Amino acid sequence: MLNKRVVLVTGASNGIGYETVKAFLQSSNRYHVYLGSRSLEKGKIAREKVQAECPSTTSAVEVLQLDLYSDESIDKAFEVVKNDQGRLDVHINNAGGGFDGEFSQGKMSLRVCFNKAYDLNVSGTNVVTWTFVPLLLKSIEPRILFVAGLSQMTQAAEAYFPTPPQPAGWPKKIDFETIGYRCSKTAMSMLMLDWNHKLKEDGIKVFSVSPGFCATGLGNLGADVMATMGAEHPSEGGRRLADVADGNRDEETGKILDKVGFLPW
Repeated sequence: MLNKRVVLVTGASNGIGYETVKAFLQSSNRYHVYLGSRSLEKGKIAREKVQAECPSTTSAVEVLQLDLYSDESIDKAFEVVKNDQGRLDVHINNAGGGFDGEFSQGKMSLRVCFNKAYDLNVSGTNVVTWTFVPLLLKSIEPRILFVAGLSQMTQAAEAYFPTPPQPAGWPKKIDFETIGYRCSKTAMSMLMLDWNHKLKEDGIKVFSVSPGFCATGLGNLGADVMATMGAEHPSEGGRRLADVADGNRDEETGKILDKVGFLPW
């Protein structure tokens, strides 16, 4: 284990990203954690909160303004890390979102719903990974984690969680629509496979990690409502990501990891 590991968590001002940062700060190992946040103000609030919740930590947390919709923002964030720590040991692609709720509520078109999800979850994730690879190559034990989410394709029709069986007729009434988000997350798993292929000879270990079904408020559905559907607290997902980042699942590189084992395609 290196004396201090440098970690970047994108989309870390709330939800699973925030809990992942917290898991690193609660660890007995030492980290310098970049708390990636699209909003600098929200990032600062998150940093103050996590520092208050982890008063005895020996690790450091720093806010990094990072907007995956903006190449300029990604380039600026890269320069900050390059000129500060000079390397990156763990890159966690957590930032993402779903816009199916806005479509269902008539707030955006179906095309915009899908395009925004792909722009953020796939294009933005790919660009930020591409940009930060040079800093990962400076690490002794580099790892890249993609956060999977409702992305496996082997679900039986009767178990197509979270959408229940639908009666005949049109239009369909779906209270918790997720298909735009799910399609983009499935595409992101392809990114993981491609990056694993590209970087295998460089010694960078690449994973997709399922944090489990966590109460994050995805799609503007309240976290309390998601909890009634069986969702876990986001801290469970954060601990799973930190566990992989620490090297405890290295023998499963190139796979979509679940809590135990890995998810089938």
